[in-house]
Amino acid sequence: MTPETQHIGTLRGKVLIFGGVYSNYQALEELYQWATKENIPAQNIICTGDIAGYCASPVECLDFLEDWGIRAIQGNVEQNLLNGTDDCGCNFSEGSRCDFFAKQWFPYTAVRMTRRNLNYLATLPLFLDFQYAQKRVKVLHGSMQNISEFVFKSTPWDVKAANFEAAKADVILAGHCGLPFADAQDDKLWLNAGVIGMPANDGTPRVWYVMLDDANDTFSYEFRSFEYDAGEANQLMMENGLPYSYSETLLTGLWDNCDILPDEETALQGVAIEF
Repeated sequence: MTPETQHIGTLRGKVLIFGGVYSNYQALEELYQWATKENIPAQNIICTGDIAGYCASPVECLDFLEDWGIRAIQGNVEQNLLNGTDDCGCNFSEGSRCDFFAKQWFPYTAVRMTRRNLNYLATLPLFLDFQYAQKRVKVLHGSMQNISEFVFKSTPWDVKAANFEAAKADVILAGHCGLPFADAQDDKLWLNAGVIGMPANDGTPRVWYVMLDDANDTFSYEFRSFEYDAGEANQLMMENGLPYSYSETLLTGLWDNCDILPDEETALQGVAIEF
């Protein structure tokens, strides 16, 4: 049985962090090309969960990640696929548009899972711990308390502080919310790399990841974005009867709705992200 937390010791050199593949094989292939170009070894690449999701290629993405040999944790989607539930466990409000669409894409994903896929998911922990540039780092999906909790930049710091205390960490690398951001206070850093499977609601088709660097034994990070063949990913979604609104998001960079977003993040819809 895979432990809840996997301790991976000390990492050195550049580390690539990404989340939310969301079954978008075209984006995953492009990320692989970037990682190869940067000579990032697989043991220095970490996925913050939700490998499967909205798009059309869950099996291809899971097989690719397993073959690549990178590190990953379970997101709520992986957890619910393993549990055999009929819901993605995304923490969407009952009756919301996100909830309505999840009733389409989650069964599509679940019915396609192979024994190999499920065996791979069962090897993934819920958390990763490691040391990096003299910092204690915790990788999680939503929060320490709830795999499906949405934590945004605007989320009050006391919520984040409770997570740092529970994690016994200086840096938290999180996923789930779909937006890249950094929030620092009291020598603590909450870092969300964003996702590669869907745009960040900023009106561009770009997707995001983060590169960590320990040059001079100092912790630093850089948000990076890239484009990929979103047209092919869009076409595959339409061919497989997946939600049209989500397939359009791949092209427009705008989410169908802002149901999960706080007011601060909702106000930024369509505003191109800059770091």
